[in-house]
Amino acid sequence: MSVLLKNVTVIAANSAMRLTLATPAVVLRTWPYGESDKVVCLLTENHGKITGIAKGARRSRKRFANSLEPFSLVNLHFQDRPHGGLVLILSADLAFAFKQLSTSLEKITLASYLVEITDGFTGERDENALVFQHLKNGLLYLESDGAAPLEFLASFELKLLRLAGYQPALDGCKRCGVMRCEHGGARWHFSAAEGGILCGLCAQSRKDILPLGTAALAALIELQQEKSDGLGGGPLTAAVLGEIRFVIQSFLQCHMDREIRSAAFLSRFVAV
Repeated sequence: MSVLLKNVTVIAANSAMRLTLATPAVVLRTWPYGESDKVVCLLTENHGKITGIAKGARRSRKRFANSLEPFSLVNLHFQDRPHGGLVLILSADLAFAFKQLSTSLEKITLASYLVEITDGFTGERDENALVFQHLKNGLLYLESDGAAPLEFLASFELKLLRLAGYQPALDGCKRCGVMRCEHGGARWHFSAAEGGILCGLCAQSRKDILPLGTAALAALIELQQEKSDGLGGGPLTAAVLGEIRFVIQSFLQCHMDREIRSAAFLSRFVAV
């Protein structure tokens, strides 16, 4: 009797391990595995970022037809393994084909950048449906040929940082705590390592500070506090946008655990 119960327990455990899950997902990156398989990293709506293996994906033209390419928006079916590493990808049905993204090198570069920084600020299995939706909206925005890259990127980056819990502190000095509203006429500086702005006195003790003009700081605050789902923000001067982009890029790179490879290539199209 005990043997029978043991067998039933094993069968139940195996069934649980083979539970099939379904979720919308965006393909972040892929790499070959063996002669016919492919390892795929995806950002899902319901299960956070996952990495899985797609058996036969490099040979099969039916199960994974054009659906496991970067930027692809898919309806993913996979089997999770609670105590394992890679999930087993059963199928990935293409939900939306970003046809316009492949029409120009600039759009491919912009999309690659969005995917790379989203990947960098998303932990494995950290569920965050808002980050998934933000990336999806960003790719759709590029697909629809939206606003100028500089405005779009600044808005996308700051909202990503806010949703991921990394937004820079702009209300007051990160070291001494003096509030910006109490010293409106003072000159402020930005430190990526400190995670926000520094007053003039505290900025003297750091070498990594970046100058931050009054107009640029005001624009950063306005963009960071934006609560709508729209992307792009209002019109800003080229000088202010350039200052904002330099500050955001420094902050992003400082808090990512690897180099943002697409940033250098992106500089050919926009001032990053």
